[in-house]
Amino acid sequence: MPRTTQQLHPHREPVATRAAATVLLLRDAPDAAGAGGLEVLMTRRSAQASFAPGAYVFPGGGIDALDAGAHAAADRRATQSELQLTQAIAAIRESFEELGVLLARHADGRMADAQDIAAMARHQPFVAQCQARGLRLAADSVYLLAHWTADRDLPRRFEVPFLVARMPEGQTPVADEAEQFEPLWVRPADALARHEAGQFFMIFPTIRTLQRLSRFADTQAVLDAVAQEKPLWVSCPRAGILAGKQARYMEDDPPFGELALVCPDGQIVHPLDWQSERVVPLLKNLQRLTAPNPGVMTGPGTNSYLLGEPATGFIAIDPGPADAEHLDRLWRAAGGDIRMIVCTHSHPDHAPGAAPLQALCRRAGRAAVPILGLPSAPTARAASQFTPDRVLQNDELLVLEHRAPDGQTTTHTLQVIHTPGHAANHLCLLLLEDSLLFSGDHILNGSTTVVDPPDGNMADYLDSLDRLDALCAAHGVEFILPAHGYVLGAARTAIARLKAHRLAREAKVLAAMQALPQGSIDDWVRQAYDDVPPRMWPVAQRSLLAHVERIRALQPGNG
Repeated sequence: MPRTTQQLHPHREPVATRAAATVLLLRDAPDAAGAGGLEVLMTRRSAQASFAPGAYVFPGGGIDALDAGAHAAADRRATQSELQLTQAIAAIRESFEELGVLLARHADGRMADAQDIAAMARHQPFVAQCQARGLRLAADSVYLLAHWTADRDLPRRFEVPFLVARMPEGQTPVADEAEQFEPLWVRPADALARHEAGQFFMIFPTIRTLQRLSRFADTQAVLDAVAQEKPLWVSCPRAGILAGKQARYMEDDPPFGELALVCPDGQIVHPLDWQSERVVPLLKNLQRLTAPNPGVMTGPGTNSYLLGEPATGFIAIDPGPADAEHLDRLWRAAGGDIRMIVCTHSHPDHAPGAAPLQALCRRAGRAAVPILGLPSAPTARAASQFTPDRVLQNDELLVLEHRAPDGQTTTHTLQVIHTPGHAANHLCLLLLEDSLLFSGDHILNGSTTVVDPPDGNMADYLDSLDRLDALCAAHGVEFILPAHGYVLGAARTAIARLKAHRLAREAKVLAAMQALPQGSIDDWVRQAYDDVPPRMWPVAQRSLLAHVERIRALQPGNG
């Protein structure tokens, strides 16, 4: 993890969480055309509620001590844990208190009916009333869908399992008209559309849950998906500033890792807008300036990083294209004190800015600013020719250092890691003191990198991924700083996901080759990249060729 002394924002302990439970009651109902479809029961919270006033939500509330003590009154699955049973009981109680829905059954297996519900008072001891009528809580019909922890910035925070259950037949939800109002059945997609139109206010976890629920055709499909007693997702969202407004993100959203790095305690201060006019501070010793070269291959643009501080001087990583305004901004952000220029590889969106930046430093009086990297291989394309002032050795250390008058020493040390694959002369950099990995184009955020033979090599690429994973494990690396896109969090998970994606794609390439042994590259791309827009197939062909080379090299007799 980064040194606390390098964090931009003072530590702020998030509010402790409280246990709660929410239940999504599901049913299947025909639409106007007579086709069946999934509906979920929602209700509107009181405008005076202390949490999410006026929002449309799923029924639920806090877990209390009586819920944990009611296990003997509930039916359970053999695979249901004690905690899951408590959560299910709380959800059953809340759905009754708020909406008059009773997930309970008689000894003969009949579900509770309207007569049972009418005989029970919503705000009297719930379990005792069920037992008096011979009802057992149907906790075995309640399953875990997801687990949410409220955002770190909120003044009231809850740990909330989102549970699912089929709505009992013959029951009609009736709101308590105190905490909840207007119960209604709605298709997930319709609720989302109404929210987008400004007619159906919902909070972030509700929105994201409906988005994922909308992928299911019916109730049984949902119940089948959650049968393994594991949540389909777990999230504690983070928020940043986008277009001047708060925007929240889950762990698999591209900005999440960057927010975790810059605002670990949940402060909502970090701008997420992509722009090239000014540097974006990530840590006290780390700034990013994105070149104005967005595109299909570069995403929002090439990220140039400045490592260091005024006392130590700066290392510029990937100066980008030879864009005079971009390089001038980079130089000014460093106060003119750039000590080294490092290129992760020689592609035209990364290295051409190195020589002009060096010249800018020389004109300002800094004569010894070396351009460092690996020379381009003979296999490199003409636009990727590159010769550094000095060739970097694998595991070499690049050090910025300052000794203060009081004897305190500040250092920023980059370890060089040779990572061929995307390009033959590709390297990554590990900031040792803060356990940060600068990945160049080897690992990107939001897309996979192109491996373009002959300079690109898929076997080398996968081997380099393994090397980076081992490095992250050894140094406790949590964050990856790519040359395109936001900072990635959960570094080893990101690497594992990327490798799994590449191997899965390779399996599709192999299947295409086997199905069409006389097929052309175009034929194989159509089959192996059928989940990619056709406009991207010319680019995909490059990586497909790299996979074909690796497949053929692995075949018997080709070793």
